[in-house]
Parts: sequence; structure tokens; C-alpha cells
Amino acid sequence: MGTTAQNPRRITMTPAARRALTAAGRLFYERGIHAVGVDLISAEAGVTKKTLYDRFGSKEQIVVEYLADRDERWRAFLGERLDAVGPDPRERVLAVFDASRAWAAEFSPRGCSMVNAHAEISDPAHPAHPIITGQKRWMLALFTRFAEEIAPTTADSTARTLMLLHEGALVAHGLGVFPDAIPQAREQARLLLA
Repeated sequence: MGTTAQNPRRITMTPAARRALTAAGRLFYERGIHAVGVDLISAEAGVTKKTLYDRFGSKEQIVVEYLADRDERWRAFLGERLDAVGPDPRERVLAVFDASRAWAAEFSPRGCSMVNAHAEISDPAHPAHPIITGQKRWMLALFTRFAEEIAPTTADSTARTLMLLHEGALVAHGLGVFPDAIPQAREQARLLLA
């Protein structure tokens, strides 16, 4: 399958590329994508700039790999939690909020990496843009699937409300607007589905 907006080009990871991606991911998340250059990534990873460009080709590709890696890890993390709660769609919705709270505590104290990246990459032509929007579309589809099992006639509206609660909680958490944003959103989701 070729490279498309929905299927951006990915690279095969060598050990040096993996070290570079790990360093780039930490730096991009902590400092912002535009604030981090390849010099800093190569220094932090202990690889040469030549190695970075040989493996990734461009900083844009490093960003693609960073966001795709975060998205893959989030989906796996969430999948484990959904599998643990069983088939009840209400419990699965609440498990999304529980997983987000655990993920935020462990991996995302500054908020959602996709939302943060979108603040810097809003151009749909950027190769990372489909990863950002694709992750959010995937989340909406997940909420829609659960909502269809709970209340088929209002599934779209319910799913969008759940998505707004979830995404708003992630943003409020990242900004530190108030404590316990994700648990509060979870409670509102529980009330919505009661």
C-alpha cells in the first residue's frame, strides 16, 4: 500500500533510529515540535545528524513517527483496559476515561500529544496531520460504537457529547485549569449514560 493522507509513509526502525525517536518524542512533548531541532535530537540520542537524515529523511518524518508511535501505544493501552472490563458498553465508555486518567498520569502530564501537536501543525498538507486527526476520528468512532449499543436512536449525539467531554477533559488536564478534570468528565459521562 502506498503513502496517502490516511496512510503516511513509515520507516523501519534500527536501534539508532529507535534511540532518536525516543529522544525526539520526549523533547517534542516537553518543549514543542517547532522548538526542537535535529541538532538537539541527535545530541540527546547520541547519534549523528547524518544518521537522523539517513533513517528519517527529514524532521517532518521524525514528527510522523513520533505521533504514530504515541497513537499506537495509546490504542494498545486503551485496548488492554477495554478488554479488562468486558462487553458492557457503559462500562467500556467509563473505561476510556479511566484509561485516559492513567495514561495522563504516566505519559501525558502536559495534556494530549495530538492536541498539542495540532496547535503547531494545523496544515492538512503536513504529513503528520492525518495521524493527529485520524486519532481523534478513531476516538469518535469508538464512542459511536459504544453509543450505538446503548441508545441507537441517539448514538451520534451521544458519541459527540462523550467525545467533547473526553477531549475537553484532556485539554483541561494539560492546562492545569482545575484538578481532576478527567474524573469529573467521567462522572458527567456516567450521568449521560444512566
